[in-house]
Amino acid sequence: MKVRNKQKVSKRIRKQKIGSGLFIAPSFIGVLLFFIVPFIVVIYYSLIDNPIGGNFVFLDNFRIVLRNGAFRKAVTNTLTFSVTAVPLAVILSLMLAVLLDKKIPFRSHFRTFFLSPMMVPVASIVLIWQVLFHYNGAVNEFMVSVGAGKIDWIKSEYAQIVIVILFLWKNLGYNMILFMAALTSIPKDILEVARLESASALQTFFYIKLRYLSSTILFVTIMSLINSFKVFREIYLLTGDRPYDTLYMMQHFMNNMFKNLDYQKLSAAAILMSLVMIVIIGVLFLVENRFGKDVEG
Repeated sequence: MKVRNKQKVSKRIRKQKIGSGLFIAPSFIGVLLFFIVPFIVVIYYSLIDNPIGGNFVFLDNFRIVLRNGAFRKAVTNTLTFSVTAVPLAVILSLMLAVLLDKKIPFRSHFRTFFLSPMMVPVASIVLIWQVLFHYNGAVNEFMVSVGAGKIDWIKSEYAQIVIVILFLWKNLGYNMILFMAALTSIPKDILEVARLESASALQTFFYIKLRYLSSTILFVTIMSLINSFKVFREIYLLTGDRPYDTLYMMQHFMNNMFKNLDYQKLSAAAILMSLVMIVIIGVLFLVENRFGKDVEG
């Protein structure tokens, strides 16, 4: 009887494993086909001279890409944009969330205002920015009215500032909602104790709220970083294939390599960018783990 019971139990466990495997199979196949296999293909292309010959050249493509002037310009511009836009997106959205977490007049109207860009299509956003920052646009008209000269914003050294403003306008609302949700999850009793101990608002924010927000700050930073690398759409719609020098991003370089069918350089550049992203995200995780581990426990 014991042997039969063991056999029944083992059969039941086997059936459960098979059933679980069948449920997971579609997701696994999708990840395999659309993520793992393409990544392996990219690695393969980065190590050969061309897709037809298929001669193994090891790291030659990476050396060629690193010496390429257009690649260096794209890396410099992308890093400059990300270093400027991402901290601003995190800090400003956190400040807005803290402000709207308080009982202020027209709080719901402010929320709607900052969330409205999420509902506007990218093409419409670009059209608004063209109207604002065109040489004969609204911003220049205002500058002329106050006695300043006109600036061709999209074709000047101020071009990246325009894109940073666009990036912030588009992403602040989403980040703000995430921070507001995190603020509501902070234990009220801890805030009450801080109030009874006569802690100032700044002390409460830096020593309590910021600690509990560490995981959300990490998530918002990573999402903002990813979005900063995807700003190519807006720049392309604003400026086309050949933007001003300060707007030539990594996506432009990869897009040009794709048009030229230069898959080796494209793959090498993609892997280099992936490695940089992995390092940055790894550092962010380490910082968050050290900063917020006492809260998580």
